[in-house]
Amino acid sequence: MPPTSSRSARSIAPADGRLGVLIVGLGAVSSTLIAGVELAKRGMAAPIGSLTQMGTIRLGKRTDNRSPLIKDFVPLAKLQDIEWGAWDPFPDDAYVAAQRAGVLEGPRHIEAISDTLRSIRPMKAAFDREYVKNISADNTLGTIDKRAMLNAIREDIHRFRDDKKVDRIVMIWCASTEKFIEPGPAHQNLEAFEKAIDANDPTIAPSMLYAYAAILEGLPFANGAPNLAVDTPVLRDLATKRGVAISGKDFKTGQTMVKTVIAPMLKARMLGLSGWYSTNILGNRDGEVLDDPENFKTKEESKLGVLENILQPEKYPELYGNVFHKVRINYYPPRGDNKEGWDNIDIFGWLGYPMQIKVDFLCRDSILAAPLALDLVLFSDLAQRAGLGGIQEWLSFYYKSPQVAEGLYPEHDLFIQLTKLKNTLRWMMGEDQITHLGREYYDEA
Repeated sequence: MPPTSSRSARSIAPADGRLGVLIVGLGAVSSTLIAGVELAKRGMAAPIGSLTQMGTIRLGKRTDNRSPLIKDFVPLAKLQDIEWGAWDPFPDDAYVAAQRAGVLEGPRHIEAISDTLRSIRPMKAAFDREYVKNISADNTLGTIDKRAMLNAIREDIHRFRDDKKVDRIVMIWCASTEKFIEPGPAHQNLEAFEKAIDANDPTIAPSMLYAYAAILEGLPFANGAPNLAVDTPVLRDLATKRGVAISGKDFKTGQTMVKTVIAPMLKARMLGLSGWYSTNILGNRDGEVLDDPENFKTKEESKLGVLENILQPEKYPELYGNVFHKVRINYYPPRGDNKEGWDNIDIFGWLGYPMQIKVDFLCRDSILAAPLALDLVLFSDLAQRAGLGGIQEWLSFYYKSPQVAEGLYPEHDLFIQLTKLKNTLRWMMGEDQITHLGREYYDEA
């Protein structure tokens, strides 16, 4: 579709050949993602929830009636061209992983593609129980040093590229949340980072090794968990220098997605907020991992930052200067992957009169996360082919804790994020940005 603006489109390499997708973690989210894409390839299911596959984008004026599908507007890789690979500390292939996760109905959504799922066997994971204490598994590289882990990951990437004969690869972290780590001296520059790897520094977590390996091999990296990884200063700078697309962190799926819709509504109408209590019950492997206080702290930091950034209490102290914000996640095995997020929101309006909003979101964690992971893979590949290295802030739409340039505050408002994403696509393709000013419909009358 030719652009209608006077600005030229950005040069984007074509999405020729096969796209390899290397997933860290082959649990509920990953097996649900793979199964959904494979079913969509065969015309057996619709990729509901995927902006890249089902979303449209307005071009030009409202009166132009130009709203193509996003996948027809920008040169995305085709689902048919995707090849899968994964690492996981458990030896289960994607078929067994999908069965164990209990997300999908076996007869409808697993058995129909069983041969493909069985063919996806996880490579040994670079895994250390020091960072995820509630998981004990044996499909790992063992207790080798961090340098050996890094080298093994890079060797796996090379082997995958050769075996699957893929032309490009994207790596995405869909594994468990690691324990909380603050950025420190080891994360500031490449020399310190390299020394820390050789010294087996405990502040160098496995996720950082995966991210580092991806950047060294020229693979875009997306972080779907809240742990410190590609958002360390050293890896951020290296990705920018090498022109590798990176983004993160923590998939924005259930409760936080709702929070980034309701909080902007309150702020837009200048309604005050006294308190926001959020609790979750979750019974999958993610819930088990987050039952450990060190791992929960990583997730808590990601979820707590949303309100403050949206509401800006320093600018509106009368409305948001004394908000009590509490987040809880409770491991409850009977619920499995069917997470329940409950919110009690105490607000106040005209003359200070109190009101309440209550939300009970009975969601399916992996059903919400899988289409986000697909979009991040396809958009990360697009960014790489468009020469957009470093942080991809335009992908903030998909994250609880969006990665941004140093010194910037992140945008958490879901609809500002969507506008940013679509305007980036318009910019790539040489189309005019949509500002929603709309004066042209009246000034030309």
